[in-house]
Amino acid sequence: MRRAIACFTLLASTAYAVDNAVVTLRGYTPEHAAAEVQWEQKFRGIPDPAKVRENMRRMSARPHHVGSPYDKDNAEWLVAQLKSYGLDAKIEQFEALFPTPKSRKLELLGPEKFEATLEEPAIKVDPTSDQKKEQLPTYNAYSRDGDVTAPLVYVNYGAPADYEELAAMGVSVKGAIVIARYGQTWRGIKPKVAAEHGAVGCIIYSDPRDDGYFRGDGYPDGPMRPAEGAQRGSVMDMPVYPGDPQTPGIGAVTNAKLIPLDQVQTITKIPVLPISYADATPFLKALRGELVPESWRGGLPFAYKVGPSIAMAHLAVSFNWDRKPLYNVVATIPGSTFPDQWVIRGNHHDAWVNGAGDPLSGASAQLEEARGLGELLKQGWHPQRTIIYCFWDGEEPALLGSTEWVEAHAGELSQHAVAYFNSDGNGRGYFRAEGSSELENFVNSVTKDIDDPETKMSVWKRQRLVALSRATTDGKAELRNRPDIRMEALGSGSDYTAFLHHLGIASVNMGYGGEDQGGGQYHSTYDDFYWYTHFQDTDFVYGRALAQTAGTMMMRMADADVIPFQFGDVADRLRTYVTGVKKLTDTMRAEIKERNTEIADGVYKALEDPKRKRIAPEVEALPPYLNFAPLDQAMDDLTTAASEYDKAFAANALKAPPALNLQLIQSERVFLDAGGLPNRPWFQNMMYAPGFYTGYGVKTLPAARETIEQKQWKDAETQIARTAAAVEREATLLKSATLTLTGK
Repeated sequence: MRRAIACFTLLASTAYAVDNAVVTLRGYTPEHAAAEVQWEQKFRGIPDPAKVRENMRRMSARPHHVGSPYDKDNAEWLVAQLKSYGLDAKIEQFEALFPTPKSRKLELLGPEKFEATLEEPAIKVDPTSDQKKEQLPTYNAYSRDGDVTAPLVYVNYGAPADYEELAAMGVSVKGAIVIARYGQTWRGIKPKVAAEHGAVGCIIYSDPRDDGYFRGDGYPDGPMRPAEGAQRGSVMDMPVYPGDPQTPGIGAVTNAKLIPLDQVQTITKIPVLPISYADATPFLKALRGELVPESWRGGLPFAYKVGPSIAMAHLAVSFNWDRKPLYNVVATIPGSTFPDQWVIRGNHHDAWVNGAGDPLSGASAQLEEARGLGELLKQGWHPQRTIIYCFWDGEEPALLGSTEWVEAHAGELSQHAVAYFNSDGNGRGYFRAEGSSELENFVNSVTKDIDDPETKMSVWKRQRLVALSRATTDGKAELRNRPDIRMEALGSGSDYTAFLHHLGIASVNMGYGGEDQGGGQYHSTYDDFYWYTHFQDTDFVYGRALAQTAGTMMMRMADADVIPFQFGDVADRLRTYVTGVKKLTDTMRAEIKERNTEIADGVYKALEDPKRKRIAPEVEALPPYLNFAPLDQAMDDLTTAASEYDKAFAANALKAPPALNLQLIQSERVFLDAGGLPNRPWFQNMMYAPGFYTGYGVKTLPAARETIEQKQWKDAETQIARTAAAVEREATLLKSATLTLTGK
């Protein structure tokens, strides 16, 4: 539809009248901006809640985990649907290691023997809960095989801080089976940290305080997890690398070289099994020892004790270590002006069981979004940039499909990808997004144009009001005075991971929620169509809202004459990260100094108890004063460069827009360091990563921050310097982009 323009004047925030309202867009000429708004308004009228509902009903009709017949059937159906919309669609197939249970056994030995059922029973009113022959049993993928008998110790959520508390109480898990509750930290961290402390097995249970009756009525009377409900999930050590465990860094295509199974780093060191709180109750009641701290107590009606237990627990699991096919569905809309610049959209289609909420509430909306764009194509719209729609397979076990696709296409993506927009589960409530700061202004601009189905105000305004209701005094002031709502950084947990953290592609993860209880059936048999249509987005209007929101983002990014990244937000956000990591060292120094003073004053001496192996801590050396000067200088340089770029952009003097676009594509890439993060080279983005001991939770400036947190003082200054160099690369790129704008 449009042709390349060699040289023209471009408004950073173009103002024009549409239906007597003044609208602004960044990165558009006045002529193209007016046309864009008209096409976007047409698009937002297309998504239909009834079609979103039907998409979910069809795809959630049967269990569709990786390697199952209905997983392939759904992929083929998606291709057929996308083709019927006029999109060029295909399946890209990969293969990955995906273990499934061969045998599972958990029992409590002793006078009152108990054997866990390890089953989620069918519920009469729920028509798909009885598809037992097709359902994966309750298990944790990538647990190692194991058969262990040992006493039990309760470790709360099983985070590193919980083990510090146990040590202070004189309790060791060495040689024990730990029992941890789901929540707070990603499940894969629980066996990882347990093994590091000498445990021989790990049981993870769903406590009703976290997702059961403590929060609402249990299913089927309400949305929350019933007594027999259990959470499946991966425990692969994905903070080391996600994707196929046997092909890190390369696409798992046919004949790819495989790491031998016994050399894979990301399989757990101890056996792991998830259970319901009905199954967990006898094990928790068998614990002896001290009462746990108040914050460790769950919602079950008895005293929570640390242990160890007198009765022994027996945990035995074995797996079929098979490689299974992955069916990624990829649809393309060619760009008319910049075909070699790609805007990518993704949501996974695989599930642990029927997966209505996770992931089909997002995938069903994405499919309706693609239909909307297909309707616009029939009306004469064509995007300037190429749009790629992806429905990933294998997200649940280890981000398999997206990671293998990114690794297989790494060279092309590094050259062509502009941005990646991800969603996963979706619910009822307000808009939420996290992502790259250069997209913060862009996301804010789109959400101002989307109507919230419930309140009828803009999605942006509702999001801001929710944030104001929860903010501190300082936070309220910022929300009122800052033009953009902040987007927090991305850790891991969905398919943006390989795009952002491995290849440096600007990414956003988005969805609606907050007014439902989506976590109640997370990864259970009961996350199905009956549950979703009774307790979640029951009329699917927020499914339509997601389609409208994400589809508008795809159009606006694809059609912009110049990529509408904004860098003042980048400098602002990175400065908060630098301030935070500097404050971390000050806080650690103050805490150690205070503890050393208390040790010298004999405060801890009275707490020693040889019977409990509780010994007063020793005096610890204070952290050294680290040299943050390179990072401070880099931030000053970036702040200046970002300000100059944004001023030049606003001055409408774009002399070579095509060249500028090629520079802007690299704005997230320059944060990459080919050496990767310490001990995990797959993660190459120096600005953010999933924490080594948090899993999903983000660590900003991760190389510097985590060496400091782990008190690796000799390495800390090296990592600070590497981080500073990445920030300087961004400043240099923006200076070059400013020259492109000004011609000076």
